[in-house]
Amino acid sequence: MIEVFIDGASAGNPGPSGAGVFIKTQSDVHRFSFPLPHMTNHEAEYHALIKALEVCIDKGFKTVSCKTDSLLVEKAVDTRYVKNKLYAPLLEEAVQLIDQLDLFFIKWIPEKQNKTADVLARQAIVRS
Repeated sequence: MIEVFIDGASAGNPGPSGAGVFIKTQSDVHRFSFPLPHMTNHEAEYHALIKALEVCIDKGFKTVSCKTDSLLVEKAVDTRYVKNKLYAPLLEEAVQLIDQLDLFFIKWIPEKQNKTADVLARQAIVRS
């Protein structure tokens, strides 16, 4: 099982945003910073999950343990439900990707345990 740490960041909330993905396998680590357009921090958190899932699928990872400091994303994925309909298409996209994996877990962690993904997300923000 691989560990995936995700974080989204937004400068301005809403504002220019970024997604950070940090993946630990048994033998390697992978770091990704994805610039995102103008959006809220919550939207950036969902996009970080989607980007992480796309990377995992592209790399052939089938069993994934995902860590996020976003309670909103963790709860939405666990229940496959969002209260705010703005996030429904993002959750739907994430679920379609999750369903391509053999096994997927998501767990909330405190921000202090997610520093690498946070740094990657902040680095991805392109300020104009």
